[in-house]
Amino acid sequence: MAQVQRQANDAARAFAQPPSLTPQRTMLSVFDLDRTLTILPTYTPFLFFAARSRAPWRLLLLPFLLPVAILYALKLVSRRRMKQAMHRVAIGGALPEREAARLADRFARRLIARGLYAEGIALIEAERQQGRRVVLATAAPHFYTAALARRLGIADVVATASSWRDGHLIPTSASTNCYGADKRRMVEAFLQRAGIARDAAHIRFYSDHASDLPMFELADEAVAVNPSARLRAIAGVRGWPVLDWRR
Repeated sequence: MAQVQRQANDAARAFAQPPSLTPQRTMLSVFDLDRTLTILPTYTPFLFFAARSRAPWRLLLLPFLLPVAILYALKLVSRRRMKQAMHRVAIGGALPEREAARLADRFARRLIARGLYAEGIALIEAERQQGRRVVLATAAPHFYTAALARRLGIADVVATASSWRDGHLIPTSASTNCYGADKRRMVEAFLQRAGIARDAAHIRFYSDHASDLPMFELADEAVAVNPSARLRAIAGVRGWPVLDWRR
């Protein structure tokens, strides 16, 4: 663990602010979640975790997702609708808020125990010690991303908004999927809500995937983490640093 912390500190120092930056700037470190900080994507594992925890018989309904999966593969169904269908099959149409909160916290603890890269956790802490404000920006649902963020000591989360009705979590999303260009728009909206002018901020962005190119282009510093082949190629052309924690 000491070696991991040293590596994170070395990475943070490598991305330290250039002297020209004024101290009045708000220093932001924005992290994608799935495959950047986590070893695997989180949405499908969460749904399996929820189904096994609450109602294992729901796993027998998974074949009903096949037509939706085919339509999604053919680009006839959006990612958002696919995720909603998966939620309905695995969790049902309405989950009491208290039970949703318990599931989210248990899943967050599970992720921290064996689902996150230790180097990522150490890097978050190193960024925080530099005085930077850490933000999670992810397509994952807000309700369990927020539970994970609390356990990591992160106050700011930009994620696909979860929907609640009469004190119950329901499958529909309350926002667009926080992905691609929509993620950039949602981060820009977060900056506006937080009263942070873009020209008064320094943004360092970490992600594993080329779908986050709009966010990379918004950032002052782009860092490819555990990159896909396409992102690695882009990083090479643009001279972005690459961190790879995969074993």
